[in-house]
Formats: sequence, C-alpha cells, structure tokens
Amino acid sequence: MKTKCFKINSRSGLVLEGGGMRGVFTCGVLDNFMDRGIRFPYTIGVSAGACNGLSYMSEQRGRAKFSNIDLLDKYHYIGFRHLITKGNIMDFGLLFEEFPNHIIPYDYDKYAQCDERYEMVTTDCATGKACYFEEKSDPKRIIDIVRASSSLPYVCPIAEVDGVKMLDGGIADSLPIERARSLGFDNNVVVLTRNKGYRKRDKLSFVPPFAYRHYPALRDALRCRNMEYNKQIAYIEELEERGEIVVIRPERPIEVGRMERDIKRLQALYDEGYELASKVEFSVE
Repeated sequence: MKTKCFKINSRSGLVLEGGGMRGVFTCGVLDNFMDRGIRFPYTIGVSAGACNGLSYMSEQRGRAKFSNIDLLDKYHYIGFRHLITKGNIMDFGLLFEEFPNHIIPYDYDKYAQCDERYEMVTTDCATGKACYFEEKSDPKRIIDIVRASSSLPYVCPIAEVDGVKMLDGGIADSLPIERARSLGFDNNVVVLTRNKGYRKRDKLSFVPPFAYRHYPALRDALRCRNMEYNKQIAYIEELEERGEIVVIRPERPIEVGRMERDIKRLQALYDEGYELASKVEFSVE
C-alpha cells in the first residue's frame, strides 16, 4: 500500500465494516489512529465494526484488541458448543455484560463526553431496512444497540432495541458509505476487512424455509444481501478511483474466518491493520 494523504475537515467521516473476527484488522487500524490522535467528526460502524468503534470513541486504546484476541484465548467465547447449549454461537452474556461491566470496563463517561458523532447500524426484522442509532447517555441502550448490530442471522437470537426486533446491521447495510454521505460527510476513510477485488457470489442467497417465517421483509433482505454488498463495494471502489475517499483494507486474501479462533492468525491480521493505517498521512484543514 502506497502512502496516502487525507485531510480531515468538518465533512470527514470514518466508515467501519463488520466481518466477525476479521474485525481485528479494524482494531489495528483504530489503535494506530488513537496512537496518533486521529479523530473524525463522524464515525459509523456495522456489526464487529460497531463493537470496535465503541472503544475508539471512548479512546480506550488496545481494549478492542484485548477483547478480540487475548480474552478469546482465555474464555473461548465463540463456538458451536455455545450454539448448542445457549442457542447463540457467541457467549453474549460474557461479551455484552461481563466484559464491559467487569472484565474490561467500558468508559461510558468518556464516550458521553466526546464531541464526535457515532452511529451503529442494525437491521429491523419487520421492515428488512437498516436502522442507524446514536446513543451516548444510556449505557443499557448502548449495549442493546451494539448487541443487535452484532447478532448474526441464523446463529444468534433476535435482539431488541427499544422493543423492536433487530439483527446484524450488515444484513441491510454492510458498508454504510451512502449513509455517511447523506448526512453531509462526503470526505471519508473507509476501513474494509476484505482485500481489494473481493466479491460475494453474485446471486440470491438461499434462506431456509423455516427461518424467520414471520419476517418476510427480513427474508428478502437476506436473499439479496450478497448482491447489495457487491454493489456497495463497486461504489466504494469507484469513489476510491476518483480520489473522493481513502480505503484501508487487507492487501491480500485473508485466512481469518468470521468465527476464527486461531490467535496467531488474529494477531497477524491486527498487525497488518496497524501497519497499513500508519501509511496514511493525516492533516487537518
């Protein structure tokens, strides 16, 4: 990756893709930004990007890495045994209760005091549309939102935000660059968790007949998810070619899976994120 330059101004935003454990790449990028004091007027995160973005917003350098790598090695909170015993492939009690409240406390006060805007993306099960939430004052609601944004279809239970059924934000809006631009933030850095040129299979996805029978709009969104993702990636690459955005992404196809548990692979991907972020030069207009 060649050195890139980015001027931060009042229209600057930071867009964070999800990707499960591939999000450790984003942890590396954000730790680099924190080490250099890089902040954006607006940040938006999806799924794992929403989780990692929260630690960035509270300026807790290393917290997301510690949660995703060190604590995974200690607590083994991902796996099919959790799906069998708890109906969830991840131990959400550990991730969204014990971690932020006791094991690696989240600094809600610091987050509440930050001036920058932060949105997290979820998918409304009834409409199949993306919802964009900002919350700084209510710790319970913050956790409700990030839990919903991270609730993967099929392997995690449906979550609720304000009494509304929600799932993973990546179903409806995996790469919310258009959301950022619609709010006036058209000068963006986008952090992706796949290499350049990556595409999902460009066809309708199979949705089991028994899945989400009471949510037809959600089923439609799941069926179209791959094609929508590919359209968003193509749009991002177009903006990048025009020099309108800066994209930070892995340089080669990565071996880390969405539910990866190999600590060495995760550490290597984190290191790559940190290194590539260091090649972006920032200035303030």
